[in-house]
Amino acid sequence: MTLDRCFDGCLTLTKISAGQSHIPQQRWAFVRLALGFLQIAGATASLGLLVQLGPVPLVIGTVFVTGVISATSAVLFRWLCVDSPDRPPLGWPSIMKPCLAEFFGTFALVFAGTGAIVINEASGGVVSHVGIALTFGLVVLAMIYTVGEVSGAHLNPAVTLGFWAARRFPARLIAPYLASQCAGALTASGALRLLFPQDRLLGATLPAGSAMQSFLLEVILTAMLMFVILNVSTGAKEKGLTAGIVIGAVIALEALFAGPICGASMNPARSLGPALVADHLESLWIYLVAPVVGAILAVGGCRCVQADGCCSNPVPKPAL
Repeated sequence: MTLDRCFDGCLTLTKISAGQSHIPQQRWAFVRLALGFLQIAGATASLGLLVQLGPVPLVIGTVFVTGVISATSAVLFRWLCVDSPDRPPLGWPSIMKPCLAEFFGTFALVFAGTGAIVINEASGGVVSHVGIALTFGLVVLAMIYTVGEVSGAHLNPAVTLGFWAARRFPARLIAPYLASQCAGALTASGALRLLFPQDRLLGATLPAGSAMQSFLLEVILTAMLMFVILNVSTGAKEKGLTAGIVIGAVIALEALFAGPICGASMNPARSLGPALVADHLESLWIYLVAPVVGAILAVGGCRCVQADGCCSNPVPKPAL
């Protein structure tokens, strides 16, 4: 209830501060839903803190979440609700469905993948390292075929930024995609905290060796993954039909051999959710920065092997 009131108050203050008295209903609804993702994630994270540490962290977490919602509402409102002559109007179905697809897809990825880690620890190793790696690969495969036609099934901020760097994704959709992915990851980790309050890490990614070793591993692993994604998403339609299998197999493969050292995250959202909810932020920077660096590097590799213009032609303006 407190978050609801803060949420509505933030939206009202932002609307007034932007000097907008008449907002197109579709745009206003989009802002509310985008911030609704943050509200859901914040509520589940706050419940997790309450179960884990007690009421004092809950109050602190609520204040923090309110500040994040307020700041994000200002950015989203000015970016989406203030008309610009060089920007086409936003369309409600064309933006909201991909964002919801990214939210649910990333939720499934983090819930199943990190859930396998949590259950493996709770059951004394029944799932096993091989089972954990296969879980990550299989859930990505399933989500690609489930929501790929709706949003492209990025499920990963690094992949979204990689597609943007390859000029295959419009810049104006980066923020909604990243917000949806992070909200899905936070919601999944909050759900796991409620289900397994005794677990200390919730599947958080932590380096087994030095920070630099894990950083370089994550850069290389993500570059390999993004290189595969860029190449299987180009060319004949038949290649696209098997893209989910190839991408899922690469994720499982990399988790199999590199997971014990660096966690083989390759996904900032996958690491962000457990780190925030479980309060293990000491190595989070590795898993936020390294995958993005790796994804950008992969674009150069794709340009080396694909035909001219593969990753350099301007992305067409979406009819949104």
